[in-house]
Amino acid sequence: MTEAILLVGGRGTRLRPLTVHTPKPMVPAAGVPFLTHQLARARAAGVEHIVLATSYLAEVFEPYFGDGSALGLRLEYVTEEEPLGTGGAIRNVASRLHSGPDEPVLIFNGDILTGLDIRALVDTHQSTGADVSLHLTKVPDPRAFGLVPTDETGRVTAFLEKPQTPEEIVTDQINAGAYVFRRSVIDTIPAGRPVSVERETFPDLLAAGAHLQGMVDSTYWLDLGTPAAFVRGSADLVLGRAPSPAVPGRCGDRLILPTASVASDAKLTGGTVIGEGAVVGEGARISGSTVLSGAVVEPGAVITDSLIGAGSRIGERSVLTGAVVGDGAVVGADNELREGVRIWCDARIPAGAVRFSSDQ
Repeated sequence: MTEAILLVGGRGTRLRPLTVHTPKPMVPAAGVPFLTHQLARARAAGVEHIVLATSYLAEVFEPYFGDGSALGLRLEYVTEEEPLGTGGAIRNVASRLHSGPDEPVLIFNGDILTGLDIRALVDTHQSTGADVSLHLTKVPDPRAFGLVPTDETGRVTAFLEKPQTPEEIVTDQINAGAYVFRRSVIDTIPAGRPVSVERETFPDLLAAGAHLQGMVDSTYWLDLGTPAAFVRGSADLVLGRAPSPAVPGRCGDRLILPTASVASDAKLTGGTVIGEGAVVGEGARISGSTVLSGAVVEPGAVITDSLIGAGSRIGERSVLTGAVVGDGAVVGADNELREGVRIWCDARIPAGAVRFSSDQ
């Protein structure tokens, strides 16, 4: 298995304002665009050629990654004129593949952080003679996901989309977003129209008698679809909980990129990342958070489990918990921002304008 398709066309609407100017796979996680971690892990598993299926803000990928040679890869880019869904995107790039009809092709989503043993998934695919093999993971509450029950041999028996009643929850195994396709199967996906691989391709293959194999791998897995999950994923990469050969430094409590400036008495913990050119002032305390390039955290600010956008500014003594601050925004001094708040790009919040406690 030397070829892969990486699906990076999503609009990342649940991540806004992080994705107003940046496609989701290019939002920095642990100091580099998240996509870098996926490309590096694929390369480590033996992949040599990757086709990126792009759509939203497609123009930003190639200038950053080029032909992929810096990562030891050959990268190609295919842009959808209209969104085609997961299956449609796979079919749309099929002409760029060089694999033979029976050879395996790795396919993975651009918003999943995982410790999946890619080689083991390919080995499972080949040893079982499957048409498609799926990475499955177990979750405590599967209602937000597609369930994938399997028999005692691991063969998939059904696809159940987002069950709501207890009777519908027949397994805790979910589709984890990484697949190995027999190359010829990709050509059976209808061309030129939107297709969901989860809702159409897989159920149709199953109904036609195809062999779909599941491999449960319960190592680290996180869907980075929400700001809170993205912040946690970045911190887990820095802490070493999520594996990646692309973290630009040693794993530990913090990652400070080379041109950042951090006051000697500032406290950075919990996998915090301070991006290029960012400034952290005296007495600031930052835990489990990402401060992107060129942002300024003024003295005495306290930031927890938050993402601070590029070029933004957090005023003195402001307290942020579970917040997302868009690129170029300014949060004045003495504000309190709590879980779930999203400050849009270039917004301005005056000093002391938002509080959850007395100002005394």
